[in-house]
Amino acid sequence: MTATALMTSHERSAAQAYLRLLNTVRAALDSPSDRPLGPLALQGVIAEADDALARAGLAGNEAELFALVGTLHTGGAPTQGKPRP
Repeated sequence: MTATALMTSHERSAAQAYLRLLNTVRAALDSPSDRPLGPLALQGVIAEADDALARAGLAGNEAELFALVGTLHTGGAPTQGKPRP
């Protein structure tokens, strides 16, 4: 029998920060060209995502981050195996 992996609070925060960044980038790219606020809006969410990734130990580990993000989107477990500490 395999155990369901659980996200730590730092991992969940990192995945949520990435999703906020993704949504902000989409909104900035979709905004009219006469409103050049996209880059300004991105600064805060980029900093938040970088900080959250570092706290979760995910900086430079995109495969793990995307597995966690997929969990938030699908409601499933990121991997099967040992539970996370």
